[in-house]
Amino acid sequence: MAADTTVLVVGAGPTGLLLAAELIRRGIDCTIIDRQPTPSVWDRATIVHPRSLEVFESLGIVDAFLERGVKQRFARLHSAGCVLGDIDLSLCGSRYEFNIGISEEVTESILTDYLHRQGGRVTRTSQLVKLDQQSECVTATILCEGATKVISADWVVGCDGYHSAVRQQCGIELRGSDSDDPWAVFDTTLIGWHGSHEAIYGYLDVVPVILTSLPRSRWRVYLRPSALDSDLLDDAAATLQPYFPAIAFADVANPTRFRCHAKVATSFRAGRVLLAGDAAHICSPSQGHGMNSGLQDAFNLAWKLALVAGRHCAQDLLNSYEAERRPVAQKNALSGDEFERAQDLTDPEQRRQRDKGLTATFTDPASCYRESISEAELDIDYATSPIVLGDANSTIGPGQRLPNTIEVFPASGEVSRLHELTHRAGHTVLLIDGADAAGDRLADIAELLAARGSPLLLEATLLLAVHPDQRCASIPLTRGTAEELGVSEITMLVIRPDGHVGLRADRDHLQALTDYCNLLASVES
Repeated sequence: MAADTTVLVVGAGPTGLLLAAELIRRGIDCTIIDRQPTPSVWDRATIVHPRSLEVFESLGIVDAFLERGVKQRFARLHSAGCVLGDIDLSLCGSRYEFNIGISEEVTESILTDYLHRQGGRVTRTSQLVKLDQQSECVTATILCEGATKVISADWVVGCDGYHSAVRQQCGIELRGSDSDDPWAVFDTTLIGWHGSHEAIYGYLDVVPVILTSLPRSRWRVYLRPSALDSDLLDDAAATLQPYFPAIAFADVANPTRFRCHAKVATSFRAGRVLLAGDAAHICSPSQGHGMNSGLQDAFNLAWKLALVAGRHCAQDLLNSYEAERRPVAQKNALSGDEFERAQDLTDPEQRRQRDKGLTATFTDPASCYRESISEAELDIDYATSPIVLGDANSTIGPGQRLPNTIEVFPASGEVSRLHELTHRAGHTVLLIDGADAAGDRLADIAELLAARGSPLLLEATLLLAVHPDQRCASIPLTRGTAEELGVSEITMLVIRPDGHVGLRADRDHLQALTDYCNLLASVES
């Protein structure tokens, strides 16, 4: 008997909204539920990183974030009255050389609009209370406005947060650490502030304080309170006033205390059930990776689950989701935990040594670059993934993200960026001729590729050449662009729907492409 829905997404935060919208865009029947009766009116996450902006660009919704948020061009750390250094996002290598400061409920509203444009809707006041897995489907028992109903789904994805009912029903553990001291947050206008508003500021003093900019000259203030019952404004002022003696808070809103954790699920999949976002991992808010990492989960999982749910690929393809995303979650949890411990130092000599080490980091160009791409979430690649293949390359190889700064020249003659040509629901094949002299090889390979036929995995094939071949319509590119891609002769790049390179083939192009398609489909179609 057919299931009631192909995919049931539990949880309508940013992760669940993006996942559901992307599944529906790919033609997959999807139901998304949330236990809350209405969308959030305030949530504490504020930062959208450059990599997330690249994702939103590929979906056609980045302008909404640029219009409704504020650019954060750097993050500056302080301690003991001194500036330790800056994380400069202009170094990150993305065309988005900034974070966007925007409250999470606004992010949710933009993603909800995107979901609606795909034809999806959130079913609210719907709480998952039980999951039963069978070989061919999952049965979900849902409490909806006092009544119980049962929904069968081919697949279930838990995007329902730290206290995930989906994770608990599957018996999957979250392992890691809990912070001994609570965090707190409030929104405010800063009186007596004279610094830039396009930034994040961290103060690693006895009461650590982080300021993140919001639209309309507002700030979200995160802090580690001095006591469980302390006055949050007094705590924050005690840290900030040595730097800004006239600082004061006005129009304070949403004061909230919360606990912090650094934990990762022992598995991201149990049969026909998967986890994403805070249901799968949670980390310190101090580096802003929580929500952004959940968005990357959704973007990574959506195209894979669509291929499996549409019965174009075997279920083993879904194992690559955990293989690619769980190491990222572990890295974020570890990094956040280390930053938490660094903030907790109370011994004066230990604090001096910490500050000395941070100052050294910010005066070393290589370290500054690493800090920038880490903040931007552009240091993630899937080179060890079980579903990437091909020739290693020092510029761009299997598993790496296609940079969004590489320029090409389409037929119009106007400068375009290569990644814009790969914004698709499926894979894009780039066949690139970087030879200094014109030849016929590009046309020959293109003809063989066309004769082979285009598997469902491959949505489009684009030909690019330093010297365009007269026998085929190719996009002109410069010698510099070819060098950016590490191409000297003919190279095939297969770009996945999430913008990462699935295959690089510098030779034996057709066989390599066949091997890649067979790997993804597990020779089942």
